[in-house]
Amino acid sequence: MSAFEPTIVGFFCNWCTYTAADLAGTSRLSYPPNIKSIRVMCTGMVDPQYIIKAFLEGADGVLVSGCHPGDCHYINGNFKARRRIKLLKEILPQFGFEQQRLRLTWIGASDGVLFAEIMRDLVAQIKDLGPSQARLKMVI
Repeated sequence: MSAFEPTIVGFFCNWCTYTAADLAGTSRLSYPPNIKSIRVMCTGMVDPQYIIKAFLEGADGVLVSGCHPGDCHYINGNFKARRRIKLLKEILPQFGFEQQRLRLTWIGASDGVLFAEIMRDLVAQIKDLGPSQARLKMVI
């Protein structure tokens, strides 16, 4: 049996987190390749349906990450995302997923080091949780 390698879907704000990911790459900072990034203009546009769909299609974890509160290029998008993620975490157990599989972070454009650190931490956390129930059902 091979070691479990989680699949993580990341919804990254174009202006901050995606730029930090680019900075981490150009700075040659190492972090696990488990994250599949999706660039969105703002975390406020990440519909909870996208997150649930990612889980149902086999993602072991989902990360939503954007500008720090108060620094949103779209004024209040990150506040909208924070409210949505809070509510979504409350209903995830009804779908059979642990709340810890969903994370919301704020990573500024110049935080390449923080980006790499959070990616390593998230992959380790999801490895500890093991494969998602949806992935297990897909294998069976």
